[in-house]
Amino acid sequence: MHKILLIINREYISRVKKKSFLLVTFLVPMLFIGMYAAIFFLTKQSYEDTHAVVHVVDEEGSISSQLKNNKNITYSFSNTDLQKQISNLKNGAKNTNLLIIPGDFYTSRKIELLSSGKPNIGTQNEVKSQLREIIRNEQYRKMGLNIDSIRNINDSIHIAAKEVTETGDAKDSHTEVAMGIAMGLCFLIYLSLVLFGTQVMRGVIEEKTNRIVEVVISSVKPFQLMMGKIIGIGMVGITQFVLWIILSLTLMTVFSTTLFGNKEMTQQAIGRSMTEVPGEHVNTGNTDLDWTAALDSVNFTELTICFFVFFLGGYLLYSALFAAVGSAVDNETEAGQFTMPITMPLLIPYVLSFGVLINDPHGSIATWLSMIPFTSPVAMLVRIPFGVPTWQIVLSAFLLIGGFIVTTWFASRIYRVGILMYGKKASLKELLKWFNYRN
Repeated sequence: MHKILLIINREYISRVKKKSFLLVTFLVPMLFIGMYAAIFFLTKQSYEDTHAVVHVVDEEGSISSQLKNNKNITYSFSNTDLQKQISNLKNGAKNTNLLIIPGDFYTSRKIELLSSGKPNIGTQNEVKSQLREIIRNEQYRKMGLNIDSIRNINDSIHIAAKEVTETGDAKDSHTEVAMGIAMGLCFLIYLSLVLFGTQVMRGVIEEKTNRIVEVVISSVKPFQLMMGKIIGIGMVGITQFVLWIILSLTLMTVFSTTLFGNKEMTQQAIGRSMTEVPGEHVNTGNTDLDWTAALDSVNFTELTICFFVFFLGGYLLYSALFAAVGSAVDNETEAGQFTMPITMPLLIPYVLSFGVLINDPHGSIATWLSMIPFTSPVAMLVRIPFGVPTWQIVLSAFLLIGGFIVTTWFASRIYRVGILMYGKKASLKELLKWFNYRN
């Protein structure tokens, strides 16, 4: 045990002191916050600044008077020759269009929207929306219906989605927030397991290539060396995650305060960005989301504990396999044939999480994937924001620990032979031979 602790200390200290570790630790949160800030500003600016000018040629005669200007579009009506207007369009300002309404518009339902470039989607939607309303109004007149009475009809509806707790109380479900957290955890756990598992493999290959391992192996057993390397790099990962969380929360607080000034403005801005769609005028009812209540409904303590439990379990399981692969090859190019089968069990729940797992987090597929040790780190973290019985979480964690023990035993039998094997290209058949070698 003392030797394993020495190896853990060496792996941890040597990697934490690297400049690359410090750069990644401090730059990643800043890059992510900066990316989201840039997306927010660019999206907001595109919504506010995209204003179209549409010159109208109304061959039908009664349509142009019914078109209305708004913040997204301005209509211009002229009797200028059509060919001259098309010619002027080429030299027009940005987002300038020419709308040609044929004489048989009510029967053909066809129009032409010309632009010097590709017409803006928002402009197309705006024009289509107003023309559809004009067609509806015309049909109402033919039916003898009162248009004003029809417009005053309010058909909006708000669904108050609630979940019944174990005590029989009903509380808001906030499914949208659960989906967002599930996707974030899914991406984070998949990326971290592959990233840190690959670091273990690279560390083994590097020591094997430099022949350092021959010196180390004279003092410690191969199993001790493998475990020390896996745990040491795992501690580096945990340290990095904790620092990322602290830095991200700090930067997000500063960003929100600086950008919006107060919480209410932040919620209003987020709500507008999620519900406003240029060119569409639909009464969606009460679509505002109470972000304070939504975030309060999330059990962040459970999420944090489960994340670290399944990250550690998944990391230890997959790192043992990556260490075995690193010991079996002489360079990273040769490792490619083995890494794909290893990462495939992680990739399957990651891909399914975008549809199957989120749409049916309590279904049989999601439940079984969250119990199998090779898929549970991703699948269970996707399910947890939607509410998972405690016994399932505990059972999945114990199965993951058991899977780690079996996998480590399997990987150590390959590692003890492969770590001292040079110049021989390993194959699956060769790995099975190494596994069956007796001490």
